[in-house]
Amino acid sequence: MKSFDVAAVVSGGASGLGAATVRALAARGAAVTVLDRDEERGAALAAELGGPTTFARTDVTDEASVQAAVADATGKDRPLRIAVNCAGIGWAQRTVGKGDVPHDLEPFVRTVMVNLVGTFNVLRLAAAAMAATEPGEDGERGVVVNTASIAAYDGQIGQVAYAASKGGIVGLTLPAARDLAGIGVRVCTIAPGLVDTPLLAGLPEEARRNLAAGIPFPRRLGRPEDFAQLALDVVEHGYLNGEVIRMDGALRMAPR
Repeated sequence: MKSFDVAAVVSGGASGLGAATVRALAARGAAVTVLDRDEERGAALAAELGGPTTFARTDVTDEASVQAAVADATGKDRPLRIAVNCAGIGWAQRTVGKGDVPHDLEPFVRTVMVNLVGTFNVLRLAAAAMAATEPGEDGERGVVVNTASIAAYDGQIGQVAYAASKGGIVGLTLPAARDLAGIGVRVCTIAPGLVDTPLLAGLPEEARRNLAAGIPFPRRLGRPEDFAQLALDVVEHGYLNGEVIRMDGALRMAPR
């Protein structure tokens, strides 16, 4: 199993998909900087893993905040080669709801800001830091793995804000990969289906079973570790670039 003797940043790294990815990267020897707004969880994870794993309280929508986190990562004793974007929020509301009330604008903007703009903010600043490093095999300097969702393709009723934000991530993947080809930085995106994150953990057990029953195969909810494994596969596979990979057990979501 290949060791990652490099630095990495993981946004949304304090819980869910991000925390699983932090653990997987740290287990492979990477010096990980955990980017998250949740100081308690982020610091606890960094303390648990120890060694070169650190926590940087980060708002992905704020330029200075992300720049400081990237500086923390580049200040370690190895080059920054990996960035994984897991920070994200959800919102459920119909475009026009009961009583002909239109969708609130602020949560739509906020969802797009965190999910799409936040992803791009980390991508651009991490890639700029990678550009300053010495190239490795095939001239590669690093890789950025983003997180979209199958909602980008199969957004359900009430998911207009979330689907738009994730669809934007899908849309930027190929042009970002083309933009960064000249400096040897790859860009890929994972589009998970129903993954057993803290969001789904709050549902009643019967509801969770019903969700799992609708997945063709394997008939279970995805696990954060499944995402982490795929993210590391993307990091290792140097010919994967500009691609969006669905990780959903062949699920295609119905309108509701």
